Amino acid sequence: METRDTSTSQQAITPQVLLKAYSIGLFPMAESADDPTVFWVEPEIRGIIPLDDFHVPRSLARTMKREPYHVTVNYAFSRVIEACADPAPGREETWINPLIRRLCQQLYEMGHAHSVEAWDDKGDLVGGLYGISLGRAFFGESMFTRATNASKICLVHLVERLKERGFVLLDTQFTTEHLERFGAIGVPRDDYELMLQEALIGDAVFDDRLRRKR
Repeated sequence: METRDTSTSQQAITPQVLLKAYSIGLFPMAESADDPTVFWVEPEIRGIIPLDDFHVPRSLARTMKREPYHVTVNYAFSRVIEACADPAPGREETWINPLIRRLCQQLYEMGHAHSVEAWDDKGDLVGGLYGISLGRAFFGESMFTRATNASKICLVHLVERLKERGFVLLDTQFTTEHLERFGAIGVPRDDYELMLQEALIGDAVFDDRLRRKR
């Protein structure tokens, strides 16, 4: 079960409101890509990946040694969120509407939203993920893949970066069989709230705001 607050219109929500929502355990979703509003979600069981218990499957570790993709950070944020919102096999509907995309783009410009990208040897964007940072917490939002293991490799790079830069919480919102392979677990809402409040004490720097445009 999860808690859903009443929907919020485009006029009522700002990037600051969005950050406040994350700070109290809420995150936004839309019913569909065409829905102009969002609703707030607070799962009773919250998905997280404990950073110290992150697990890289052996087959993926072997693949990464071959360096099949070039991985970048905050190089193509708008393209990543656009790709995450696009329909894909097994995911014909999306919860990422124009309002969420606009707000996340604004958070990116403020330094609170980030992307990790995977590029093939032709220079094509083949995978990526994005999320929100606040304090020492990172809220993973969505990922996409257009080539084998591309999003998984982005996830590994994300976790390495979070650990190197002092983050203590990686929120995945929900758990899935895919994420459980990497160590994702579900924690009760009360436990999550304690983890979140600890993670909001202090600051971790995801990047140095030296972004290139693509």
